[in-house]
This record gives sequence, C-alpha cells and structure tokens, in this order.
Amino acid sequence: MSSSHDQFYAAMLARDHRFDGKFFVGVKSTGIYCRPICPAKPKIENVEFFATCHEAEKAGYRPCLRCRPEAAPLSPAWYGKSAVVQRSLRAVIDLGLKEMSEEQFAEKFGVTARHLRRLFVQEIGKTPKQFYQEQRLNLARKMIVETRLPITEIAFESGFRSLRRFNEAFKNRFSKAPSDLRTTRTPVLKESSFTSLKLSYRPPFNWKSILVYLKRHQIDHVEEIGSDTYIRYFPTQKGMGRVLVENDPVKSCLVAHFDLFDCGQLYILIQNIRRLFDLDADPLLISTQFEKSDILRNLNLRSPGGRAPGCWNGFEAAVAIVLGQLVSSEQACRLVRQLVLQYGETWKWRDKTVFTFPTAEKLAQVSFDRISTTKKRKQTVRILSQQVALGKISFNPHQDIRNVKEQLLAIPGIGPWTVEYIGMRCLSDPDSCPRTDLILKRVQQSESGLDLQRIRPWRAYAAYLLWDAYAGQLSNKKRGNQNGTVFEKNTVIDR
Repeated sequence: MSSSHDQFYAAMLARDHRFDGKFFVGVKSTGIYCRPICPAKPKIENVEFFATCHEAEKAGYRPCLRCRPEAAPLSPAWYGKSAVVQRSLRAVIDLGLKEMSEEQFAEKFGVTARHLRRLFVQEIGKTPKQFYQEQRLNLARKMIVETRLPITEIAFESGFRSLRRFNEAFKNRFSKAPSDLRTTRTPVLKESSFTSLKLSYRPPFNWKSILVYLKRHQIDHVEEIGSDTYIRYFPTQKGMGRVLVENDPVKSCLVAHFDLFDCGQLYILIQNIRRLFDLDADPLLISTQFEKSDILRNLNLRSPGGRAPGCWNGFEAAVAIVLGQLVSSEQACRLVRQLVLQYGETWKWRDKTVFTFPTAEKLAQVSFDRISTTKKRKQTVRILSQQVALGKISFNPHQDIRNVKEQLLAIPGIGPWTVEYIGMRCLSDPDSCPRTDLILKRVQQSESGLDLQRIRPWRAYAAYLLWDAYAGQLSNKKRGNQNGTVFEKNTVIDR
C-alpha cells in the first residue's frame, strides 16, 4: 500500500470539508464513488482514489446517492490540462450549450468540433455534448432531492423533450429512477414558488468579510446586502424573482432561497451565485502560497477563509468599476444608483419597487446627462456599452483573458487599474491585480518585504486580503503626492 494511498484514506476518515472535491473515493465492493466527506467508511483495501469524478466514472464507478459527488465544489484538477479544454469546460458550466451545435461551440475556441471532441475524450472521457447532458442531469438530481418541484417540469427545463428520455438518461447515470430519489424530508413547495438549494464550498469561508466587501459596492435597488444575507432581484417570465443567500457554516455551504423563478433559469442562477461568492476556491492552496510573505501569512491567519468575490453580471460590474475610477466607494455607489434609477427598468416585487440594471444596448444610446460624472467617463461607459452590445467584448470568464484586457485598454478612459480590477471581478481571474491601486501602493511602501509577484497566480486573493485589512486605515490619507510619491491616474481611494 503506497504512502499517498494511506494519506488519502486518512483524509477520507477525517471527513474534512477542506478536501471536498479535491479527490474522490471509489469503493470496489459497491461500485460507487464518493466525496471524502461521505458518511460511508469502507475498508482501506476496498478503496481507490481519483483526482476527478470523471476519472472515477471512466473507471466504471457510479456516483454515490448519499454524498452526491456532483454537488462538490470544483477543483483545479477537474478542468483538464489543455487551455482549450479548460476554457470550454468553464463555458459549458457557466452557459451550457443551449441551442448551439458542437460545430458552433468549437468555433468559439478557434478549433474544429472534431478536434474539440478528441481533446474532451482524451482528458475527461466525454464529448462536449455528453458532458453538457451530464451537467443537466446533475442539476436535475439536485432539484429532485432538494425541492418538491414536479419531476415533469424538471425534466423539460433540463433540456429533455420527453419524460421517457429523461428517465432513461437519469437511470443510466444514477442507477435509479428520478421518483426513487424523492424523500418525505424534502420541504413541500409553497404557493410562492419558494425553494432552497445548497451550494457547497471548502472551509474556511469568511462570509462576513465577503458581505462587507459586497456591501461597499452594492447596486441599490438591484441587490440588498445585510450583515448575514445577500438578496438579488432578477426578472422572470412570471414577474420579478428574488434569491436570498445565507451561510450554513456547519454544513460548509451557502443556502440559496429562490422566490418566484423559472425552473429553466436555475442553472445560470446557481453559477452566478457560485461565481459571486467564489465557492470553488481552494483556501489550502491559496494559504500555502501566502506562506511566501510574512504579512500575507499573518493577515490570513488573523482572518482566514478570504475569497476573491466575483460578480452576478460582468457588464454591470464593469460599468460600476468605470464609474468608480478616482472616486470613493460611496461616490461610486451613488453614481451607479443614479444610472439604475434613470436608465434601468422598473419592476414590482410584492410591495416594493426594484430595478434591473440597464442593458448594454440601452446604455450604448443614452446621453448620460442625468449622471453626475465627467464627460470623459460618460464617453467611456458609452463606448464600452457599444462594444458589448455589438458582441465585440464579452465578460464571460472562459475566454483568453489577455485578449479581453487588450480590447479594454483600447477604449479611451480605461487604464491598467480598471482592466485589472475588471479581470478580478468580471472575469474571475485569480492573478489579476491592480498594482496602481492607491491602497496596495501604500501597503507596499510601508511593508518593504511585500512582493506580490512571489505569490502568483493568486495575486487577486492577496489584493482582497490587503484591502480588507488596510482600507480603513489608509483610505483616509490625502490623495496625490504622499511622502514624495505621485500615484498613477487609475487609482482609487477605497476598495
């Protein structure tokens, strides 16, 4: 028995949520594979370990019905080796294939459908279409187990055109019919269409610091952020929907409570929440990198479980970032609030008025005369909106990020700080870092041993950690020439 085998087995016995999704356990005696947090306790001679669920399934194992491996947070090993496979896998997870053919999908990554299929089969053992169907079935099982939505509705909203085909595919993947997974413990769906889903993460998870950060950048009338909850409004075919997100630290998951939603929206809504709260991050991997810096190590020990918050929608976050150039967070929020109230769409949610963020198509045409910012910044937002409306710029995080940054830099009024900050929040790039940021520059001046280059590719996490620790004490200093240092144009007072 190898030492690595023994180490994996010890980690499995510990039931430590920090290892959730980082490896999977195949149980030879039952033919199933589990997450390392599964309550099952097989003997050491009856198990083998896999880096991804795809490797386990390729070896002939089927997913466990108790711990549900498809619900585990993703890990870097999950994405495969080649850049094309990594980006295309992310695209399937974030967006799905929808009505695209494999040829149309492969074209987005500059390869032929045949070549992309070959890469997929080599690295994960499935074609893009097969992988997409697997993702739909995973979500279907989640809805069947955790909600009381009708199975027929789940089947059609999962993309299946007949209940018979759905039942066949479901039974083939999970070895049970959908109706066999329903339990009496699942709460009955109320008339309000309120339902809850659990979204796993690896602890530690600093829920409070994430909410504090998001609160500083809240888009009023579109989202509401309290001390323990996050609320987001979104349009549906039935009216305005709402999701309330709260933390369950005991079970290492966020719980998303959806109220008035379209079943077909859930796939995208779940991915929005996972990206916003950075639920697939690996705190152990990041903290190991922080060991290279005394200041980052100490800050991480003092406030463990930090994340790199993403965004609900890339375009709206990018616009907010542009409006927030060279002003405080409070001023930026005021400008974004003006934008929403003047150009957003009004909706009713129960007894309150809420808004949707204005679309790129609308902002590409308006004059911005109702927004209290400079002419140059208005022009920047207009050009950015035009580029997005025409499909020339996209904020989907599965692209070649270097190309997107080059496109953004070509827009007048967008400089290095803005581009790097968009990379962090809108493109979920773990290594984007606005080095010209006022707070980061001041920290590096006062902490001579801090070298962010040493912790690549996790500089985004370092930036958020430093902002969280230093913004309050450094943001009140005067801007401009501080101790003989002239700060660059694209800086901010408080992030």
